[in-house]
Parts: sequence; C-alpha cells; structure tokens
Amino acid sequence: MTAKIISGREVAENILQDLKKRVDILKKKNITPKLVVVLVGDMKASASYVAQKEKFAVKAGIDSEVLRFNSEISESEILNQIDEINKDDEIHGVIVQLPLPDHISVTKVLNRIDPKKDVDGFTPTNVGKLFLGEETLVSCTPKGIMSMLESTGTDLNGKNVTVIGRSNIVGKPVSILCQQQNATVTMCHSRTKDLNAKLADADVVIVAVGVAKFINGDQIPSGAIVIDVGIHNIDGKLCGDVDFETASEKASAITPVPGGVGPMTVCALIENTIIAAERI
Repeated sequence: MTAKIISGREVAENILQDLKKRVDILKKKNITPKLVVVLVGDMKASASYVAQKEKFAVKAGIDSEVLRFNSEISESEILNQIDEINKDDEIHGVIVQLPLPDHISVTKVLNRIDPKKDVDGFTPTNVGKLFLGEETLVSCTPKGIMSMLESTGTDLNGKNVTVIGRSNIVGKPVSILCQQQNATVTMCHSRTKDLNAKLADADVVIVAVGVAKFINGDQIPSGAIVIDVGIHNIDGKLCGDVDFETASEKASAITPVPGGVGPMTVCALIENTIIAAERI
C-alpha cells in the first residue's frame, strides 16, 4: 500500500481562497481584520514561522504587523504592550511567538491576552470553552489537523483515534476535538507502556510527541490515516515524529514533513483572526 499524501499546502491554499471572500465581506463593512505578532528575541525558527504568517495574511487580505523586541525586554514591558494591544479596537488578533526568554513568564503573558483576541487559543478562557464544547477560538494546530482530516473525507464518528503526545498546545485539545466528532480517543505519550497495543486498532494516528521518527511503519495499522505534527532537523534534513518512508507503506494517507501540518497551523491562525473580526 502506498499512502495518499495529505498536502497541508494544498488544503491551506483552498481554505485561504474562501477566507479571502469572508474578508471581502468584512471590508465592505469597513472592517479589515488585523493580526499582531509579538516576537521576542532572534530565534531563526521563530522568524521563519512569522514570515509564513505574514505571507498567508497577504493571501487572505488581512493586515498583519510584527512587533519585534530584543531578548532583554522586561516582563513588565511585554505585559504593558499586550495591554495596549487589548485596548486597540483596530487589532482583532494577537499572538506571542513562543518560546520566550527565561525571565518572562509564559503563563503571565498568555493570561494577559484578551480572550476575544487570543487567536492562538491558549488562554484559560478559550481552553475551557473548548473543553466544554462552547464556541471559542480553537488552538491553531489542532484546528488545522481537523481540517486536514476533513479534506480526506474522513468521518470520525465511531472511529478509533490514537493521539501520541499530551501537550496543552496539540495533544490535549486535538483529543477533545476528535471526541466532539464522536471518535473514541486513546491518549498516549513517550512513557506509555506497550504503545504498539494502543496503536493496534487505530483508524487515525496523530503523533505530536516531539521526538524524531518516534513512530515507524511497523507500528502503524494497515490503512490508518497518519498525522505527523513534529518537525526536526537531523543532519540538515527535515523529518517528523513519524518515519515517513516506512509509515507511508502501511498508511492509507499521511501528512508530509515539511508541507503538512505546518501550513495548516498558520491557515487556522488567519481564520481565527477573521472569526475574531466577524464577532465584533
């Protein structure tokens, strides 16, 4: 079996076309969605990711601005900056690019963001609403994953989904989203005992454990759909949490790295910004 490649780039491009139509409607009401990205320090990976966000913003027709600060900025200065963003009615969405320098509390910073502008979906208010099944701004990577599964025509009703990774950013929220579509979800992580047994009856495998090639083809049930969230640079080559070559021989569909979940995460961020503007 040779797996179908689920191209995040292609799915994102299709979604962006629809998002632009929604932006055009807002602009007729004199509302132009605006996203602000707060970037602290000069990490190459963060800068690259921010550049992709700016590119997608242009395609969707929304405004975007990057506020860059050196790594020496104080925690209080960042918190004051977020307060100013919260008060600015022209700004509809804000994200703080992680990681932050050690002297700045991620918890304090995220909690300071107005939940209505929390387009990363990280504030306790939005996480709580997600858990309760209420309307909210959903975390971008989990939201992007669900869009990718939808693009394959997958109906999760009654399906077995195994999620490997329990982070607040991906594993936990994506498990909730799958349960909301009536999937039976098994949560695993790097310390799960007898992981192969947990994978044996999976219809969908979502891997976000943060370890290069943690899962290989021998562990993938024949015909399963595999979503690889990880990205690693090994000897100059990018790979994911899944060994793509062996897994693609067993899976019915699989996301590539790069070009899989990454573009969908950015696309979800743009959509959340538009949703925030639509709710005014």
